[in-house]
Amino acid sequence: MPPEATPHHHPAAPGGPPPRAGEEQYLPDSAATETFGGSLAPLVRPGDVIALSGQLGAGKTSLARGLLAALGLAGEAPSPTFAIVQPYAPPEVRVPVLHVDLYRLEHADEIRELGLDEALTDSVLLVEWPERAGDRWPDALWLTLSPEGEGRRLTARVPAAWEGRWPT
Repeated sequence: MPPEATPHHHPAAPGGPPPRAGEEQYLPDSAATETFGGSLAPLVRPGDVIALSGQLGAGKTSLARGLLAALGLAGEAPSPTFAIVQPYAPPEVRVPVLHVDLYRLEHADEIRELGLDEALTDSVLLVEWPERAGDRWPDALWLTLSPEGEGRRLTARVPAAWEGRWPT
């Protein structure tokens, strides 16, 4: 978890609205995680970075799939682990999205070669394993998923760029 994030326990209905800054929400299963991802669709716009943090199997790709489905993607989005960057563009989705998995990168300087900063002018970046990028995107909406029982706990760090859009 990024050092700025300080968890506070505020229960929310499973699959309900996104938590406010610093709040946590319990997601009991993959379906609830995908539903949460879908709840972000009306909020995203080109230039946004959504950082998805958590260990292997925490639900990062499930959350991404929910967002992509709510943006109009038909069928299941593949994990970008091997491709590193999986692009989606209209009419496939309502806004261009680059689903990025930085797990296999060995050095943060390799990110420059992917052209992600240039893509921010007209796309949303959905980044799994954002820790590998260092502090490259300080204005990212940072969502951390941690295993808890049969489900996972989601903690949100909401930057100023999102505060007007993030539910209060």
